[in-house]
Amino acid sequence: MPMDAEENLPRRKDDPVALLARQDLDPLSVEELEARIDALETEIARTRVKIKRAVNHRASADALFKK
Repeated sequence: MPMDAEENLPRRKDDPVALLARQDLDPLSVEELEARIDALETEIARTRVKIKRAVNHRASADALFKK
């Protein structure tokens, strides 16, 4: 499903992704940056699981109501 460009923009000023993107990385050490990447990759995986569940739930609901 294609997304509009506006859907990629933060909806609130306190949007966690927008805040994360604005953080200054300069003071972080290499180890801290690697830990940050690990945490972000874990969050990406968690988000992908949530999307997959939502899509499967929607497909199940659609199939139920088409019968």
